[in-house]
Amino acid sequence: MLSVHDLTTAYQGLVAISAVSIEVAKGEIVCVAGANGAGKSTLLKSIAGAERPRAGTVTFDGARIDGLAQHLITARGIAYVPENRRLFPRLSVRDNLRLGSYLYRGHIDREGPLELVFKLFPRLAERLEQRAETLSGGEQQMLAIGRALMTRPRLLMLDEPSQGIMPKLVDEIFAAVKRIRDVGMTILIVEQRMAECLDIADRAYILQTGRVLMQGAAANIKTNPDVRRAYLGL
Repeated sequence: MLSVHDLTTAYQGLVAISAVSIEVAKGEIVCVAGANGAGKSTLLKSIAGAERPRAGTVTFDGARIDGLAQHLITARGIAYVPENRRLFPRLSVRDNLRLGSYLYRGHIDREGPLELVFKLFPRLAERLEQRAETLSGGEQQMLAIGRALMTRPRLLMLDEPSQGIMPKLVDEIFAAVKRIRDVGMTILIVEQRMAECLDIADRAYILQTGRVLMQGAAANIKTNPDVRRAYLGL
C-alpha cells in the first residue's frame, strides 16, 4: 500500500531524516518509534505533503505521491493527524467534523462516517455543540482522529496521539486505534510511548537521529534486549 524509499528531508535547514525506507501493507498497524528528535514527525509530514523531501520516493497504491500538494494526497486516501491536532478551537465539535468531510460536500452521504466516529468516541456525540477549545486534551485528540476519519481514508497516519493526554484516555485512544484497524483501515502511527505502540502494532521501525535503526515484527522488537534497555527502561 505505502512504500517510502530512501527518503531524505530537511527541516529548518537541518537534515531531519536521511535515506529512510519503510513499507506499510494493507490492514497493518505499523509503529514508528524512537526518542524525541529522531525524525518521526518529519517522516509523517513528508508522506502527507506537509514537508517536501529533498530526495527519495513515496508511493501509495503503486503511484508516486511525493511532491503532490497536501490536499491532493488527502484526496488519494491518506489522512494525517498532526502532533498539535490543528483543530479549529472556536468551532463546535460538529463543525470540526464536517470540515473533515469537505471532499464530499454535496454528497448525500457526506456525514456517513459519523456512525463510525461516534461508535469509537461516544463522548463526541455528547459534545457536538461544544467548542473544540472547551474539550479536554484527550477529547481533542478524539476529535482530531474523528475529523480525519471523515475523509474516508484508506491509510490513517497518527503523530504522537498520546501527547498531553491523561493515562486513562491514552488507553482509550490506543484501543480505538485497534478498532479502526479492525474495520479495515491501515494505520501508520508515530509515538514516543513505545511500549503501548508496540503492543498494538503488527510491525515497527525504530528511528534514531533520522535513520532506521531497527525494523521487524513489533513483538520481536519489544522483546529485543537493546530496545528494552535503551527505550523501555527495562
